[in-house]
Amino acid sequence: MDKHAQTGWLQNLVNRRSVLATATVGLAVPAAMTLGAAAPGGSTAQAQTGVVKKITMYVEDLPNGLLGYGLEPGKASIPGPLLEIYEGDTLEITLVNKTDERVSIHPHGVDYSVESDGSPLNASFNGPNETRVYTWRSREMASTGHGRLYTPGSAGYWHYHDHANGTDHGTGGLARGLYGGLIVRRRGDVLPDRTFVAVLNDQFINHKKAPDTPMFEANLGQRVEWLAIAHGTSLHTFHLHAHRWADNRTGYLEGPADPSPIIDIKDLNPGSSFGFQVIAGQGVGPGAWMYHCHVQSHSDTGMAGIFLVRNADGSMPPGAQEAIDRFHGHVHASAPSAADTPRTDESHAHHN
Repeated sequence: MDKHAQTGWLQNLVNRRSVLATATVGLAVPAAMTLGAAAPGGSTAQAQTGVVKKITMYVEDLPNGLLGYGLEPGKASIPGPLLEIYEGDTLEITLVNKTDERVSIHPHGVDYSVESDGSPLNASFNGPNETRVYTWRSREMASTGHGRLYTPGSAGYWHYHDHANGTDHGTGGLARGLYGGLIVRRRGDVLPDRTFVAVLNDQFINHKKAPDTPMFEANLGQRVEWLAIAHGTSLHTFHLHAHRWADNRTGYLEGPADPSPIIDIKDLNPGSSFGFQVIAGQGVGPGAWMYHCHVQSHSDTGMAGIFLVRNADGSMPPGAQEAIDRFHGHVHASAPSAADTPRTDESHAHHN
């Protein structure tokens, strides 16, 4: 166990995603109960220092030479489960490698010791069929003692991925599906009704290309959250039709004077991530709205999907099914399938 992790108070703490981490390929994660809540009067509840959340994750082989993370044996998916904690919490992951290859798990945006780095540089990985514990810590922003300057906390839209399969940088693992979303919230943040994770990895979204990319669904007026992540070697731009958000930590303006730009598209470089919340169909109504990479050659070859906003009662809005049928009937330009992704030579050596 990470030397910085502490045994915490766990009674009566239930995360809105039951065990902090659930996801299935191409599906939204519905809201449940909250871990921590806003204090009376609207002030933000304080972090409960020392809370340790323990989960077990499995790395398993998937068809066509792919790999996935899962919360139960036989439940591995691409992307892996969405992990979610609050600032001040610690997440202790027991990673069970059920493959005959070297793998690991490496996070962005949180604190960890070299033992939990997830990289071969620090001998932090799972050998074939090996079990290892990785501990990630989070913290709130803190005053530097110099006026209005603060050191940043951990809150943000982050991600995790393999850093050991194929090469010392996990190039093989990323190409084969070992990645997932990580959200660190501040206590008092507004929680969404649904969360969608879209990973743009080379020419694929969640390792799929149109028309097999995820169709994310919500009802008119629901609060939906997007977590966009990029991997691979290509630059992407994530665009959501008919919806826009503030380019800041949450996607919301904090008042009339908030200078955050309002956008409906944002660049994604390999290894980067961002997130935001919007109200489904606000100002535009229900319908089949597209999300896609706005690099034209990428969208032409299948980096596109549908955000279906149903009527408020969950029924299908007029014209939506026809739009979905047209999407499924559209012929995209040729692109390699995920199964065609070459497997990188398993080696500890760097390559020129």
